[in-house]
Amino acid sequence: MAGNVDQMAMVGEEEEEGDRSISRSDSGSGEDSLDSLFSRLPLTPSLSPRKRTTSQSKSEPPLLRTSKRTIYTAGRPPWYNESGTPFKEAFVIGLCGGSSSGKTTVANKIIEALDVPWVVLLSMDSFYKVLNKEEQELAAKNEYNFDHPDAFDFDIIIHTLRKLKKGKSVKVPVYDFTTHSRRKDWKTVYGANVVIFEGILAFANKELLKLLDMKVFVDTDSDIRLVRRLKRDISERGRDIVGVIKLYNKFVKPAFEQYIEPTVQLSDIVVPRGGENFVALDLIVQHVHSQLEKRKLRWDIAALASAHQGQPLPDKLSVLESTPQVRGLHTIIRNKDTSRDEFIFYSKRLMRLLIEHALSFLPLKITGVSILRAGETMEQALTAVCKDIRLGKILIQTNHDTGEPELHYLRLPKDISDDYVILMDSTVSTGAAAMMAVRVLLDHDVQEDKIFLLSLLMAEMGVHSVAYAFPKVNIITTAVDKKVNDEFHIIPGIGNFGDRYFGTDAPSDWYESDEGMDY
Repeated sequence: MAGNVDQMAMVGEEEEEGDRSISRSDSGSGEDSLDSLFSRLPLTPSLSPRKRTTSQSKSEPPLLRTSKRTIYTAGRPPWYNESGTPFKEAFVIGLCGGSSSGKTTVANKIIEALDVPWVVLLSMDSFYKVLNKEEQELAAKNEYNFDHPDAFDFDIIIHTLRKLKKGKSVKVPVYDFTTHSRRKDWKTVYGANVVIFEGILAFANKELLKLLDMKVFVDTDSDIRLVRRLKRDISERGRDIVGVIKLYNKFVKPAFEQYIEPTVQLSDIVVPRGGENFVALDLIVQHVHSQLEKRKLRWDIAALASAHQGQPLPDKLSVLESTPQVRGLHTIIRNKDTSRDEFIFYSKRLMRLLIEHALSFLPLKITGVSILRAGETMEQALTAVCKDIRLGKILIQTNHDTGEPELHYLRLPKDISDDYVILMDSTVSTGAAAMMAVRVLLDHDVQEDKIFLLSLLMAEMGVHSVAYAFPKVNIITTAVDKKVNDEFHIIPGIGNFGDRYFGTDAPSDWYESDEGMDY
């Protein structure tokens, strides 16, 4: 998560740039001139087929890519406290400025300079209202004003930003600029420490302004903005130069003077020359870093380990009956001298018993989500008894410097909020990773009492940690061990399940997939 997770790129009616996760080379100097432009621009649009242009969203975690593998390099630290409650909101930067002023370039340069994981770039242009038939006809004749406040759906904008600020998953409309309509499939965006919201009218609504922690106005000369708009509309949208200039003079320029330019007074920082103003960009980045530092809250893992000692196990815990078969399976897989082949075979058998036991509590329609990497080993047992079940994955790794869990990547099925969810991890010691995974599901509007955490082996402290933070979550396991050691490993435990199952020697600081992010 990107999952940049979460760097998200949004493209829209005013500043459509293709994939905005790639920085545009956007000149902020005065080298562009109308005379030189007219000598290069065609007087009529190209006869080649017009490209289908839509607003797009793209969420990716910080990563390094090679031709065959993906290496995850940074994770999102906890955004909630030990009780499972979100303790900090995302920092929201509002970017306002005229059409083609370079807002997107400024946004991407801020993202690059911030160098923090999980940044979302959200464009106002994805939130144009759906046009009726009469408005569609006006738009086709360049007679509809896309630069007026009434052209935007501010209710959806405010709702989306408010949820993102609180750390919740949101669905963002995808706007088709060829047909001037919303597409049926909306994009899901999630997981932001920083949200950059950019748009020509980003400061035009009082409720929207309340959500912005920092307001930046990008001030670019009007001639340069016109040149950029002409280039874009003629080369990318197949429009003729007469129509573009007509639209600019009739709607774009008057809207800037009436609605956009006056809002410069509301800004905290004005950035002349856009993305080339490195002094202003540096000031913005320094301020954001200082605000993020103030919002940090480190977990005390040791305190978490001792918080519930001596308390009875929660009612929401269900432990598989300790039959001779279950005890025998545990004896084999807990033996450090058991061969890898036998470890895998008997682990799979125990997983099957656990899954079938869990299904006795669940309706027919369920979704499975594994906590990578060890939780992925339980998927085969689940798919063996649940045909066509939808599967999701969450990658959580421990930061060895802080001891905290960090979210690196997630991929969840669409509309998961309506499902019962089986959350799978092979072992649970402190419960920190399981808590993060549950928080992710809750942020995607899965109901707490519809989450079933399944694990082959759990420590008592892990059970208590999850149950204390999320008392409605159902916890199902085959055994509960009493203690963890100083390194928070379960005693007597089972060893490192992932290493034993996959045949690796030691836990890795990062997870890599030979197939990239789509498993």
